Amino acid sequence: MEISSDNMDVPVSVEMDGDLDLDAAVIVALGCNDKGAWRDCREALEAALARFRSEGIDVLLRSSWWRSRAWPDPDDPPFLNGVVIVRTAHDPHALMAALGRIEEAFGRRRDARNAPRTLDLDLIAYGRLSGDLDGLILPHPRAADRKFVMGPLAEIAPTWEHPGGGRAADLAHAAPIGRDAAPAR
Repeated sequence: MEISSDNMDVPVSVEMDGDLDLDAAVIVALGCNDKGAWRDCREALEAALARFRSEGIDVLLRSSWWRSRAWPDPDDPPFLNGVVIVRTAHDPHALMAALGRIEEAFGRRRDARNAPRTLDLDLIAYGRLSGDLDGLILPHPRAADRKFVMGPLAEIAPTWEHPGGGRAADLAHAAPIGRDAAPAR
């Protein structure tokens, strides 16, 4: 699969001046269902966001936190999720490495697939990049099917267009996974 973008020679970035260019949006999803050393998952996620800046990631917009049953095993602790739109000078691979360092600092272990996690950071989209970028698939291949990703994204950017088609608000409404996801109170 080839990478496509409207203009590969221009760095993909989100500008704070004027309107937010959703075609250039760099979107990161956050999740937690194991509080680890923190009082609760909300505190862990807030601390993770505070760590972004030290990794060269500026948060421009953020959703509220959303709660949902764990997926695929609803017997696991429930998740708290959110989405942020960020600005960074990192290319997609460097951004993934930075997100991995943050996860590691928060005690993320990858012993078993879909096991409870102290912190889960996923790169959902990097501008209009689409395809396999040396093993990094963009946009995130399962994000559009997950209400706990599309719901928070629709909250802050309902008109964001998925590179594969569909607006965030419509994708959130149609997402088959995590149908119970809703803003946490």
